[in-house]
Amino acid sequence: MSTRLSFPAVIEVVVEIPAGSRNKYEYDEEAKVIRLDRVLSSAVFYNFDYGFIEGTRADDGDHTDAMLLIDEPTFPGCHVWARPVGVLKMADEQGVDFKVLCVALADPTYAHIEALRQVSPHKLLEIEQFFHTYKNLEDKSVEIDGWAGVAETLEILRTDRQRWLDEQAEPEGSET
Repeated sequence: MSTRLSFPAVIEVVVEIPAGSRNKYEYDEEAKVIRLDRVLSSAVFYNFDYGFIEGTRADDGDHTDAMLLIDEPTFPGCHVWARPVGVLKMADEQGVDFKVLCVALADPTYAHIEALRQVSPHKLLEIEQFFHTYKNLEDKSVEIDGWAGVAETLEILRTDRQRWLDEQAEPEGSET
């Protein structure tokens, strides 16, 4: 399956953090490795696989963040074909930080889901609660501005893909 043909309806999620982990891993784009950033200081864990969407660049300069609903945790560096079903609109100390909610296409428990309304309302609350709590003991704040549906999510992904493509087209060493 190629994301070039189906993006943004189908995206490639690169998992950094498997569900159940308190370790915050981040992809080091320059070194092309996944590094341990920190261990969460609050008594919470990721209740979804977390990573980024390949071939995108968000406003914060990183790849677009992705939360992946899948029955079993994967592993750091795993690539998963997924369908975006919504986005959690939030901001942290660095500004706006959208989190795209996706479902794994290879998981029959979630593969049928096409919109937020099909996701358990309790699961959405759990995700919000995680982001409200996970930085509490680090003296950092997070503001949640609610969920947006598929149409807005796809528009964010198109914008972030274009930003990525524009960046790739720049000659090496040029300043923006």
